[in-house]
Amino acid sequence: MIDADRSTAGSGTGAAVGLQQLAFVFAGALAGGIVNGLTGFGTALTAMGLWLYAIPPTVAASLAIICSCISQLQTVHLIWRTILWHRVLAFVLPGLIGVPFGTFLLPHIDPRLFKLGVGIFLVAYSSYVLARRVQFNSAWGGGAADGVIGFGGGVLGGIAGLSGVLPIVWSDIRGWSKEQRRAVVQGFNIAILWLALASHAASGLLTRQVLLHAAVALPGTIGGAWLGGFLYQRLADRGYQRIVMVLLLISGGVLILTSR
Repeated sequence: MIDADRSTAGSGTGAAVGLQQLAFVFAGALAGGIVNGLTGFGTALTAMGLWLYAIPPTVAASLAIICSCISQLQTVHLIWRTILWHRVLAFVLPGLIGVPFGTFLLPHIDPRLFKLGVGIFLVAYSSYVLARRVQFNSAWGGGAADGVIGFGGGVLGGIAGLSGVLPIVWSDIRGWSKEQRRAVVQGFNIAILWLALASHAASGLLTRQVLLHAAVALPGTIGGAWLGGFLYQRLADRGYQRIVMVLLLISGGVLILTSR
């Protein structure tokens, strides 16, 4: 009788944990979809803070890439006519080389140190931008510097779907407009994240657990991306920049807190 009671209690706890996991997965996907639709990036940055409370880091990384790919497709019509292909390709081609490096590194890095490092960088840079009085407008390094940033974005995309972090910071340094920033970042993300998805599939990282969580996450991602895209069309340049930097600040703080 005691054994039966313990068994029943254990199964109830398991069911509760399962429901809690699904709630975290859906909530993270919804928040990530809204942010991605609004800014053109940020699914992984936004969702990871919630997902890593409920699912393993490798599962969360693959799930972030799947949701990011779907979010990008939802809002690509917003930037299609503003894409300058020569500028986007300067980021994309080196980025495609960086993706396999990131996928290879994923099982070998300490997720806590990775989150801490990215989090500190995001908090420091976004705090500086929000406090400064003068907008950057630098053309330093030209296409070669763009390529280095693209390669780094590809590596981060392969690791955890964070391909947009470096390009969005770099676009701020370049002083580009809202449309120019989004065209580069989203065009870059589309190419990098779909390659990252193929790379994760080829590496056997798209497990049954990942696909089950994706089935829960995608409705939130799709609905959130639609809402975010609607809000994006109503933002001016300055408002867009501040929202992006506040997002980076919050995301960096969450990554630091969850790295403990």
